[in-house]
Amino acid sequence: MYKVAILAGGLATRLRPLTETIPKSLVEVSGKPFIIHQINYLNQQGVTDIVMCVGYLGEMIQEVVGNGKSFGVNIKFSYDGEYLLGTGGAIKNALPLLSDNFFILYGDSYLPINYSKIQQAFINSNKMGLMTIFKNKDKWDKSNVHFENNNLIEYNKKNSHTKMDHIDYGLGILSKPVFDKYSNDMVFDLADVYQELSKKGQLEGVEVFDRFYEIGSHSGLEEIQKYLKKK
Repeated sequence: MYKVAILAGGLATRLRPLTETIPKSLVEVSGKPFIIHQINYLNQQGVTDIVMCVGYLGEMIQEVVGNGKSFGVNIKFSYDGEYLLGTGGAIKNALPLLSDNFFILYGDSYLPINYSKIQQAFINSNKMGLMTIFKNKDKWDKSNVHFENNNLIEYNKKNSHTKMDHIDYGLGILSKPVFDKYSNDMVFDLADVYQELSKKGQLEGVEVFDRFYEIGSHSGLEEIQKYLKKK
């Protein structure tokens, strides 16, 4: 199984005051820090290696999860440094710790999805990247993916149009060479990387049908609390 990069370096302003003294990954959900729910699910999916891309209060996450041995996985940390590098820059910075192809997961997402099937879909695609997508129709957020006849035509987070009724589900796969054009310590957004790949026809789209959960907002936090209690 590919390594998984977890993007957990944001400031989490929408969750304040909860995140004034702790990073979003350590917000308690059903009696545990959220990151532990993520790690346990990844372990269940056969993931053995995780790279945490952290910035704001990242050392607190490291204190809680350590090297991952107690959770049955291996965890390494990649710190942004003096300033936030953006989601793309954080991945670029972490490349030495990652496999040639690797999963990318947002630090506030809980995704009930089969990682093995997604990895195989990426292998079969012979493309440089893969994005899981969900038919959103602007329900949870603004739709940003044009997906038609099982093809991802366009991903654009900034400028959506009427043909877009899917949204980035929150799990992707990228190959290291995608980042060759970006310099070290460059600040850039992962969304721009995905958009460029979609324009080149190099972004595979895999539609998923179980909704995603997230702790990026107080309403999202309430929903995932209910979901995990049912489980």
